Amino acid sequence: TVSRDLFGTGRPVRAAELSLGTASCPPLSPNPAQAFVTFVAALHECGSTLQVTPDSLIYRTTLFYKPTRSGNPLIVRATPAEVPIECHYPRRSNVSSGAVLPTWAPFLSTVAAEERLRFSLRLMDDEWSRERLSNGFQLGDSLRFQADVTSEGHVPLRLFVDRCVATASPDRSSNPRYAFIDRGGCLVDSRAEDTGSAFVSPRPRPESLRFLVDAFKFAGDVGNLLYISCHLRVSPAALAPNPWNKACSFSKASGLWAPLEGTAAICSCCDTGSCPSP
Repeated sequence: TVSRDLFGTGRPVRAAELSLGTASCPPLSPNPAQAFVTFVAALHECGSTLQVTPDSLIYRTTLFYKPTRSGNPLIVRATPAEVPIECHYPRRSNVSSGAVLPTWAPFLSTVAAEERLRFSLRLMDDEWSRERLSNGFQLGDSLRFQADVTSEGHVPLRLFVDRCVATASPDRSSNPRYAFIDRGGCLVDSRAEDTGSAFVSPRPRPESLRFLVDAFKFAGDVGNLLYISCHLRVSPAALAPNPWNKACSFSKASGLWAPLEGTAAICSCCDTGSCPSP
């Protein structure tokens, strides 16, 4: 978007006098009531150029202002201008919108032969309506995770997240490391002070699970990357949640652990650390 008051003088320019890139792409049909002129173009369109550096992808283009002559051909009241534009995208971050696909494990159905289950773990936008395209966060933000499992012709399933570990390197056994979900489905980060981390109720469906985690970084770590590894597991949807199959968050209002489903008793081991192994 380009301000019609391009030079800050209080004299608006005409939309027809603006173009984008060496291909002279025009703006959208102007609305005289708006104070802005809008261009819509893909990064590689309108004659833009791409530079690849070790850290960034840099797309460059130019906004051209070519004023038309006034009614009197003997005088000039405006000067042409070129405004350089650069868009920088980091190369060292994951900017793909593809879901994270952990290694699948066969599940022996009681009514079908061995088949494959497809697990996914995605970062979602604030409305949970679509996958978040950016993996960049600031401290104070909330990370919205959605875990899913899909299969065809399988008995109905319920999904659980047994464990999630954050590390500063791709090696999930490296240090420092922080298990924010542990003990077979206890969101232990919700126990920390001043956090809003929690499993989200209700589930969208039994084979899907959502949870919030407040953004964090490791103390003393000068890097800006976190690697998150989660262990996802399913049980038959007809099986009631139990100490082996649970999703528990700590309620600061009641001072107790609360299950997403089932009775409070299934979360009693989240503080004691005596939860049975799934």
